[in-house]
Amino acid sequence: MTPESARGAMRNVAKKQSEPKAAATAPRPYRIDRAHQRASAIFQTSIGDPNVTPTQYSSMVKLHEYTELSQNLLGRLVGMDKATMQGVVRRLKDRGLVDSRPDPGDARRTLLSLTLDGQRMLAKMMMNGPAVSRETLKPLTPPEQRQLLELLSKII
Repeated sequence: MTPESARGAMRNVAKKQSEPKAAATAPRPYRIDRAHQRASAIFQTSIGDPNVTPTQYSSMVKLHEYTELSQNLLGRLVGMDKATMQGVVRRLKDRGLVDSRPDPGDARRTLLSLTLDGQRMLAKMMMNGPAVSRETLKPLTPPEQRQLLELLSKII
């Protein structure tokens, strides 16, 4: 064992010893929340723009897939409530990544689409998407990764 690997092993042992035993038996929502925090942190550092949140990214991806959507439908597609969706859209519009226009068929609705800058940014971020997923799932074996993704598909 090299001195570097010995130090690394000692840090891992010290870290595990310093973690409260309750963490291993923590309620499931806590574990889900911790997994979400970890995934979000990996996303923020790896996606290519630290100012784009996972919810903004998923909204941009849906706008890319559908070209143009009402804010209401976009919210339903990405699983966000009306208030959250309004904030996401406002921030994307403020950054010049999303544009809006009145729906010619229904004056009460606004249609959203990606701007050219939004399309360019999304193209770069989408190239980083697989690396974000790989890093997030890295602690799991390939069969565990498949199992986790199957289980998650049952609850989303």
